[in-house]
Amino acid sequence: MPNEQLTHSQRWTERLNASIPWGSSTGSKAPQYAPEEPGVIVRGDGCRVWDADGRDYIDFRNGLGPVTLGYRYPAVNEAIREQLEHGIVFGHPHPLEGEVAEMFCELVPCAEQARFLKTGGEAIAATIRLARAFTGRDHIVQIGYNGWLNGLAVGGATLPDRTTAVLPGVPHALSALHHACRWNDIAGLEKLFAEYDGRIAAVIVAANYPDMEAGHAFYPALRELTAKHGSLLVYDEIVTGFRIAIGGAQQYFGVVPDLAVFSKGIANGMPLSVYAGKQEIMSCCAPGKVSISSTFGGETLSLAAAKACMNVYKQQDVVGFLWKQGEAMWGGLQRLFEQYGVPIALRGFWPCPSLAGQGVEGAAALKRFFRLAYKHGVSMYNTSYVNFSHRDEHIEEALNRLDRACKEYTETMEGEAK
Repeated sequence: MPNEQLTHSQRWTERLNASIPWGSSTGSKAPQYAPEEPGVIVRGDGCRVWDADGRDYIDFRNGLGPVTLGYRYPAVNEAIREQLEHGIVFGHPHPLEGEVAEMFCELVPCAEQARFLKTGGEAIAATIRLARAFTGRDHIVQIGYNGWLNGLAVGGATLPDRTTAVLPGVPHALSALHHACRWNDIAGLEKLFAEYDGRIAAVIVAANYPDMEAGHAFYPALRELTAKHGSLLVYDEIVTGFRIAIGGAQQYFGVVPDLAVFSKGIANGMPLSVYAGKQEIMSCCAPGKVSISSTFGGETLSLAAAKACMNVYKQQDVVGFLWKQGEAMWGGLQRLFEQYGVPIALRGFWPCPSLAGQGVEGAAALKRFFRLAYKHGVSMYNTSYVNFSHRDEHIEEALNRLDRACKEYTETMEGEAK
């Protein structure tokens, strides 16, 4: 018998857990803070989402990053609807595949050629295969969060509690070819290059969002070190691309890699990833060379969305807006934390800052704050984002809601201390 005291969202959580391991195909989407956190989201518009019980939230999760323009953004939706009338996928390339590749290569510094897949993880895997084929080497160094592929390296960034053991499902023989290194750790990298001299095919780096400022020195050092050892430099631009700059970290920091992967931000939520780089490397994607192929790589609805999205980025200062509104939102939230004595700090660049608990109470404080944020109608995550639909009035409303959340946090803590 169903529990009549459960909300519609909570009933959905029960149903999802019965048929899907962890309750979601994406680990970080499964709710952790019920009943305040929604079990499911059924609708989005601009910068707001609604759960199955009709509760609205000003949303800063943005689908975990891909929604850069806003839910139901008119130009993107219209492009999808128009292409839907002509077909979704075909047995030969569609002109959109060429048009979007050309646009992408015009916008991204390293991109002499580009190819499409659906997810960031598989695009990272494609660059690993390309790097191995091009260099004739087997070892890969991974820096930062590269999605579930971090599990290939002992000490990778996929889960916080696995630092010394190979993850289940990863053969030791495969894990032995992958090595984790920390962000901004040139000494650690030099040690790996010495240990695996002449055997490292590529260094794959995703920016450390709280400490991204270190990229000004770290990216040039990476470029110099990989060039010295004949290894490829690969940027994971899945978060930074079309966010801190249209061309991502390589444009912002002025250091161009050999290959790069983009995904979140390129199609406003439609599933699309890009791996791109120097023509001499990308040309390995040919019959008889490197086999990287996907039926849905040229799926037209996502490409139509990407074309529309990139046109908006080119015609309007989307990135400048994300920086400006990010500063208003996250600077305002930091001031609330300081005003109410909440031990949480925001670190990193305004378009994609990270929230971290401070001191011995920090971890518990972060969990308590997220729960209260949901209670007062604001949806957030460890790394949160503004989108192009977060206008001034939405930022003001969100900060008013979070003011109430922080006030309740302080009152609850004071009550518990008595």
